[in-house]
Amino acid sequence: MSRHQDSKGRGKTSGRGQANSKSKSFARGNAPFKKKSKLKASSNPDEIRLNKYIANSGICSRREADENIAIGLVTVNGKVVTEMGYKVKRTDDVRFDGQRIAPEPKVYVLLNKPKGFATTTAEGKGRTVMDLVANATNANIRPIGRLGRNSLGLLLFTNDDKVVQKFTNSKNGVARLFQVELDRNLKYEDLKKIQEGFNVDGNLITVEEISYIEGEPKNNIGIKIKNTGNSILRTIFETFKYDLVKIDCVAIGHLTKKDIPRGHWKHLTEQEINTLKML
Repeated sequence: MSRHQDSKGRGKTSGRGQANSKSKSFARGNAPFKKKSKLKASSNPDEIRLNKYIANSGICSRREADENIAIGLVTVNGKVVTEMGYKVKRTDDVRFDGQRIAPEPKVYVLLNKPKGFATTTAEGKGRTVMDLVANATNANIRPIGRLGRNSLGLLLFTNDDKVVQKFTNSKNGVARLFQVELDRNLKYEDLKKIQEGFNVDGNLITVEEISYIEGEPKNNIGIKIKNTGNSILRTIFETFKYDLVKIDCVAIGHLTKKDIPRGHWKHLTEQEINTLKML
């Protein structure tokens, strides 16, 4: 019988072996590898990994996004990015195969703008329409078109580029109805000239509709245009020597100010969104 076997023939553990079974030896050669501490990447809450950005947009999975990034299908602010782990801001212009994408659901907010707010997303411009819709959504929405600081009425905000393109399409566009107040009554012959279209510096200016407002003085006019800005209104009336006293956008396509007090906003209903996309 071996000196390391008991009477039943089982191997008996030596004292050194017992020590090893109870605790790990940190003797030379047995020391564990120290785990390298991971360097914490700067966590900017405004930044998101590019593959996640793409996946959140619904284009594809993160793994597929990495593959598409690697082959150069993705641009950020006009530059092709192939770097894995690249981070972008939500305000960056990210495009997949040429089409701009957004890492968030599509949002549509309709504001009844009061006076005194500039239509801009830029900072340092005083009070802006972005202040009025700040609590509407976390999505990166922006206004479609412009209303002057002292103009009133409806302004649509969205992060849906296809809807934005629908409004800014020079051939089609979306009609907006304004009620304007002039410094004096609009002559009927001037109304007819505006209705028929006229030239300014070689450019043809046309409107969808123009008319007097029933029951109102002849200096209150209803005019429908498809331009996204309201500077065209000043061009129209100043050409005929009228000053604009008030501009109020009362309808955008099928959308009206009903149940939206001045300075307030609402999210479009599903039916309103569907109708908007069909315009």
